[in-house]
Amino acid sequence: MLAQAEADSVTAAVADWLARFERAAIAPGAGELGSLFHPESYWRDVLALTWRIDTFEGRNAILKELPAHASRAKPGSFRIAPRRTVPRRVTRAGTDAIEAIFTFETAQGRGSGLLRLIPDAKDGGTLKAWTLLTTLDELKGHEERLGRDRPQGKAYSRDFRGPNWLDLRKASAEYADRDPDVLVVGGGHAGLGIAARLTQLQIDTLIVDRLPRIGDNWRKRYHALVLHNQAHVNHLPYMPFPPNWPAYIPKDKLAAWFEAYVESMELNYWAGTEFEGGTYNDKTQRWFVTLRRADGSKREMHPRHIVLATGVSGIPNLPDIPTLRNFGGTVLHSSQYQDGSAWKGKRALIIGSGNSGHDIAQDLHSDGAKVTLVQRSPTMIVNVEPSAQLPYALYDEGPSLEDCDLITTSVPLALARKSHVMLTEQAKKLDQGMLDALTGLGFKIDFGEDGTGWQFKYLTRGGGYYFNVGCSDLIINKEVGLAQFSDIDAFVKDGARMKGGETLPADLIVLATGYKGQEALVSKLFGDEIAARVGPIWGFGGGQELRNMFTRTPQPGLWFIAGSFAQCRIYSKYLGLQIKACETGLLPRAGE
Repeated sequence: MLAQAEADSVTAAVADWLARFERAAIAPGAGELGSLFHPESYWRDVLALTWRIDTFEGRNAILKELPAHASRAKPGSFRIAPRRTVPRRVTRAGTDAIEAIFTFETAQGRGSGLLRLIPDAKDGGTLKAWTLLTTLDELKGHEERLGRDRPQGKAYSRDFRGPNWLDLRKASAEYADRDPDVLVVGGGHAGLGIAARLTQLQIDTLIVDRLPRIGDNWRKRYHALVLHNQAHVNHLPYMPFPPNWPAYIPKDKLAAWFEAYVESMELNYWAGTEFEGGTYNDKTQRWFVTLRRADGSKREMHPRHIVLATGVSGIPNLPDIPTLRNFGGTVLHSSQYQDGSAWKGKRALIIGSGNSGHDIAQDLHSDGAKVTLVQRSPTMIVNVEPSAQLPYALYDEGPSLEDCDLITTSVPLALARKSHVMLTEQAKKLDQGMLDALTGLGFKIDFGEDGTGWQFKYLTRGGGYYFNVGCSDLIINKEVGLAQFSDIDAFVKDGARMKGGETLPADLIVLATGYKGQEALVSKLFGDEIAARVGPIWGFGGGQELRNMFTRTPQPGLWFIAGSFAQCRIYSKYLGLQIKACETGLLPRAGE
């Protein structure tokens, strides 16, 4: 009875806040809005009211921005969401709060949101909003055709005289007499996710990828590769992985799933197709692009939108090492490395100590090579279990995948940073023995800016960490050697001559030196003018959202999607809705 009374009390508090918020949103001049928010509060809006992905920090900022946007969007019908995780008490970023999922409508769409209430000690402990998330789920009149609304068109009929489903699918994918509305460049999980979202919104979309087979972006990686986080976090939109899949998915299994996904989701996909670049016509609001097919032929297309889904970075970073040309053996970038079997009994230097560097070192060692890892800069090391999985604990709490994704979306940057400082400290304690052993050997370790850990390393620079799946143990046991790049005097024919005079012999040098930022790819594909117009991509700069990701950019018709499986699953939905809004005239193509 006490538990039920507590649940009823929590639900009543949320319902009361939502009712008061709806009244205040309709009549902001009445003054009630200010009493609803904690002085240290956050409002994150994902398209629902602002048509942007934006975060407003502090009650004063919220009171300035929310009424103006609400007067245009006309939000209403705020209700605790039925059939979703019920309002409950949780701890987020070290703070106890009431957390609740709600639904609402605007003049143009329907949305979901998440509210966290905490007491205001300066106002008698009154429960006030600590964080508020409002997201757009669908556009009225342009809903996805799912469930009972699934398509019943000609392709699914029993017309014995007409083309069947397969005939129509082949014709759709050929683009013999039309251009797509959207061209997605890159056929990895980011490209598949946004193409699936757009297809469900009935937007003609074509994926192009330079590799010869769907899934090759995983299939062609080194032999032993498996994902470093668990399957239950990594689902693609609409089609979750089977529940009997292994926790850590092998690369070839994932590649095969990509093929099945394209077929099942009826995505148009041209493999073996190189996107050579394009120009934008401001008058027609279309791109002029050139595609080079596997047979060497070229096709010109004029899509209205291009989505670059080539990853956080696409062009290998090859540092200028003047003496490297003296080396007489083989030099590979990590993106070119596939298998260590050819190097059995040989000697290898791996330049770079992130995930790729460690994994390649371990792969070569397992094939009988003598390997030395050369560290260029301090690196964060976390054991793959349990430490690297700590940020995903939410997905084990019990809420559905949909609810976990919404909860993840609801966390503003400032609180995410605070959470990851706490998680990093927890990981350090769990991994202390390994970290002490590594530092004792001279390995240089850091924990990210202000101790925010590996996820913020990824969000700001795309790397700089390693999930230990065994290579750190090999280094500790001196089965894999360790050297510092700063101790190398020069590369010579037989390897690396150290400042102490000795030579590290090598037959192979692998440059695990990462990739250039997406700005370099934009410049290569579209020219310096468009690259300058778009500006920095990824990272936060001085703001609270990733720059130019998942949203309109200063260049009309150019969009970006990248990140983890979870990021792309979540934000492909919102990117798809923006493109649909552009296509229906609800939203300008260029950023405001």
